[in-house]
Parts: sequence; C-alpha cells; structure tokens
Amino acid sequence: MSATVPIPRRAADITSHWLQAVLGPETNVVEGVEICPIGTGQTGATFRITPRYAHSEHEFPSTFVIKLPADDDGVRAGVTLGYLSEITFYRQAATQTSVPTPRCFYSDITEDGTEFALLLADLSPAVPGDQIAGCGTDAAYQAVSALAGLHGPSWRDPRWLDLAVAMPKPGDTAAAGGLGDVARMAADITLDKLGARMDHRDRETFSEALGLVTPWLQAGSDTGRFALLHGDYRLDNLMFDTATSSVSVVDWQTLGVGLPARDLAYFTATGLDPDARSACENSLVDVYHRRLLEYGVTGYTRETCWQDYRFGMVQAPLIIALGAAFATPTARGEEVFLVMLERSCRAIRDLGTLALISAAD
Repeated sequence: MSATVPIPRRAADITSHWLQAVLGPETNVVEGVEICPIGTGQTGATFRITPRYAHSEHEFPSTFVIKLPADDDGVRAGVTLGYLSEITFYRQAATQTSVPTPRCFYSDITEDGTEFALLLADLSPAVPGDQIAGCGTDAAYQAVSALAGLHGPSWRDPRWLDLAVAMPKPGDTAAAGGLGDVARMAADITLDKLGARMDHRDRETFSEALGLVTPWLQAGSDTGRFALLHGDYRLDNLMFDTATSSVSVVDWQTLGVGLPARDLAYFTATGLDPDARSACENSLVDVYHRRLLEYGVTGYTRETCWQDYRFGMVQAPLIIALGAAFATPTARGEEVFLVMLERSCRAIRDLGTLALISAAD
C-alpha cells in the first residue's frame, strides 16, 4: 500500500505497470491486465482486475477489485467522506481486529478526498446477501459471529476515540445534537418520498425514533461501552461464500465508534423477517455475547448485552433515513429502504426500544 504509487483517476490508468508498482518489484512480473466494471456505480466506480502474470506460480490473487471515484461529480462529492472512512478502516483498524474482510493491497486518497483508490482481494465466488429477500438463520449466525470479531478486539480501547470518523463519538454532545437535527430533517424527506407506501404504524414509529436520536446517542455514550462500529452492517455489505460457509464484511464507509450492539441490532432488524427475527434473536444475542467473551471482553453480562441490543435498534431507521433522504434514488433502492423500514419499525415496537430511550433520558 505504497503512497508513492500514483492514484489512478479512471480505469484506463490501471495498467500492468501500475499494478506491478503496487505489488512490488519482487513479485511475479505482471505482463498485462484486463479491466471489467462491476457493481451499481451508485457510490463510486468499481472494477475487477484480472492480471496476466509471467509465471503460473505466485502468491497474489488471480483477480482484484478496485474502487475509484464515481464519474458523476455529484455522486463523487457525496461519497468523499465515506471513502475517507473506508480508507481509514483499512489503514488503521483492519489488522487490529478479527473481523473477516478482504485483504487490502493499496489505498490512497488526496487531501481534499476527491481522488482515491482501494485495491482489494476479489472475494468471488462469494456473493452479497439479498437485503430484500432477507437471510436464514445459518447466515445470521455467521454474520453475528463475524461482527463480534470487530467489537471484541476494539472493546473500550481508548485509541479509537481519536479516530477521524464522520459519526458522533462517545462524549461528543455537540455532534450528537447535530446528528439529531439532521435525523429529523432526513425523516421528513424520507416520509415525503416513501411515506405513502408505509403502514401508518411504521410512519409513527419511524418519526418518533428519529426524533430521539440525540438522547439515544447521549444515553448510549453514558454507558461507557464502546467499540469500532461498521455502522451499516446489513446483508448487502456481507459477502457469503457457500462453499466455505464463511462471510466477509465490506463497505466501511460508515465507520464509527459507539455502543457496539447498535451494529447487531441493525443487522437483525433489517436482515431478518420479523417473525424469524423474533424466533431466533435470543440465540443470536447468545452467540454474539459468547464470542465477545472469547475475545476477552469482561464485565459484560448477557442481560446487559440484551438491553443494549434492544436499545441499539434506532441505528436501523437512522441509517435508512440518511440513505433514503440523501442518496441518488433508484427503483430497487426504494424497495430496499421500504423493506428495511417495515422490518426495523416492527423490531422497535416488539422490543420496546423507544420506552427504553425515554427511561434513559
């Protein structure tokens, strides 16, 4: 990940010489590369790189994935902060946790954040989860176990409080207030866009939850429990390999620091059918809590973990609102938001989350 290698501005800049410089002079000679676009392009331009090596024996992948800025200037401006967060994760946090992620071979970003590149190992044949269809219990257990690999090693580690991230960190009351204001605005915009297609109970739950973001953040901070957060820990950002029964976590653009169970709650609330979630969430929390203890977390009871899980449910409507209000709209994107809103609002009601926040406040 040498910063002396220039940042490719577009696919044409990804040459065999560029890849050779990234991998280093000692590697098998890269004789050529093939570039193929992949992904939706909503938050940047993503390509698969297939190198042609001089010799068949080498330690490097047969394919890579590279992320570059979007061609659209409006999209590019909107994701700059996200890519700063993602590069921060790979540079500072990835090797300090046990969460499964693709190996990063190169990362660089300009000071203003407008030009950046991430070169990662290609996870193919793994495929992302389907946010609309949801997942079964086996995939859910894999996901929560992997999540503990992020939270456990970073649990209450004060060095992460200095991490440069966009979301409010514990103790930052001004940032919590600012996000609360943004959340209420995002809720209004989301309801203008999607409210007519939502159940009236979900509209009420959604509005009330987004109105409590500031006290929710402050009460979560007051617990003294914090860790690195993925922030958008949902099926679309998890790559499942059925051949190895493994999962890898991608898209670290919402990296943060806060109450750990927010990630757990967000995943179950948005990725599981409400009846399936209700049936298995106790055992999912069991798995997550047990894995935290295996990573060395102490003084954290199963009962407290369950309460944090219930409390953390507001993470779901918060992130959904920010995406629905400010992201470039697509037909599938709206369907994803609606499904996630229906599931998460039901979870908030089922678990009495808003009453917990009111009591804490």
